[in-house]
Amino acid sequence: MKIACIGAGYVGGPTMAMVALKCPEIEVVVVDINEERIKAWNSDKLPIYEPGLLEVVKECRGRNLFFSTDTKKHVGEADIVFVSVNTPTKTHGIGAGKAADLTYWEGAARLIASVSTSSKIVVEKSTVPVKTAEAIGKVLKRNCQDPNVQFEILSNPEFLAEGTAMEDLRQPDRVLIGGADTPSGQKAIQTLVSVYAHWIPRERILTANLWSAELAKLTANAFLAQRISSINAISALCEATGADVQQVAHAIGTDSRIGPKFLNASVGFGGSCFQKDILNLCYVCESVGLKEVAEYWYQVVSMNDYQKQRFVERVISAMFNTVSQKKIAIYGFAFKKDTGDTRETPAIDVCKGLIRDGAKVCVFDPEVTPEQIFRDLSAPKFEWDRPNYSRSQSHMLENVQVVSDAVAAAEGAHAICILTEWDQFKTLDYQAMYEKMTKPAFIFDGRNILDHAKLREIGFIVYALGKPLDPFLVKGY
Repeated sequence: MKIACIGAGYVGGPTMAMVALKCPEIEVVVVDINEERIKAWNSDKLPIYEPGLLEVVKECRGRNLFFSTDTKKHVGEADIVFVSVNTPTKTHGIGAGKAADLTYWEGAARLIASVSTSSKIVVEKSTVPVKTAEAIGKVLKRNCQDPNVQFEILSNPEFLAEGTAMEDLRQPDRVLIGGADTPSGQKAIQTLVSVYAHWIPRERILTANLWSAELAKLTANAFLAQRISSINAISALCEATGADVQQVAHAIGTDSRIGPKFLNASVGFGGSCFQKDILNLCYVCESVGLKEVAEYWYQVVSMNDYQKQRFVERVISAMFNTVSQKKIAIYGFAFKKDTGDTRETPAIDVCKGLIRDGAKVCVFDPEVTPEQIFRDLSAPKFEWDRPNYSRSQSHMLENVQVVSDAVAAAEGAHAICILTEWDQFKTLDYQAMYEKMTKPAFIFDGRNILDHAKLREIGFIVYALGKPLDPFLVKGY
């Protein structure tokens, strides 16, 4: 059996590496038109950072795992073609700001049709709006020259969390495969089941119809994001009343119906999927006339925007209502620890908000490159998901500096903002940094990972998200 995967990004790369590791008899080829990216996959400095990924790639690469730009050859030879290309949010036209842009998907379908001389199973791996499979089927059927070639489309959404992707692939909660309720559709489902069954217990491999599988992915992300927005909404109430959001979260998390996961209040959620998938869900609901349902889910995104804005306003008001020309150290730019991914990271909006008010931000993140930070801070909203943009750094970046260590970021700064929960931030020498900072020195902990009592002993004025406010921060009017 031969498997090809179109798209060598955060989904395609790790997923195919794990399939190659667990199915040594299957040839797995990841193809992408981006030569730089393929070159990186064939080197020791992979294009994405994910704990455990390099070891798996090294073990399989050259044996039964290959990375290539020769898309036509490998897609043409494959029995199963996974498609994990970008599905960004549309930036203009009908549905702008909500609907998914399926340009890359359609391009992939046309490519598959044009090179296929044998029947294939086409697997949707990207997050796609409900009913995509139907559209893709039409493109495949009408563009394939050979009448004997049949295509079966399956939906096999990924449920990876960045930072733990390799573990999620090794021991997933479930694998979901959706296909058509026809004999050939069911046969295709069983073919893909047999691949996963190499290492995943059968009871964890769920099968469904196409629409259910597509919708399950959007719904899973909407529910997870909703939990974060819910606890973040309560964090604002905690600050206003003197409650402690971590105590509240712990108390409700011990209820087995609620559970403890995804109840950490923070500066907001990020990542490539949450916002995109909820907006997509809203658009699908609107398209079928369910306005109230769309509005309900839209609130989850609004609450996330509110939380980021609230954090910026808290920083500015604490520092005497002006951050003009003040240096602010930003610790962490990735949207969560153990990944270099910055897609939709709350750090972008927080930095932009501070810069708009005249602050000079100095960013330190252990995994994110300066190029990526400058690109993110100069890109318009929703543009991050469009590959190969060579954008000039805009004027806004005069006030952005990126440094390679935490101490340099803090030197001469008025404040430190913790925006990513990297473990190394917990063990920094804050005493030494306090001495190098401008007084009064502030710490705004947007992730609640530091020892706030100890920081106050050192002399910092500390804002801990969702916790009783430092007397210094309480307005007397």
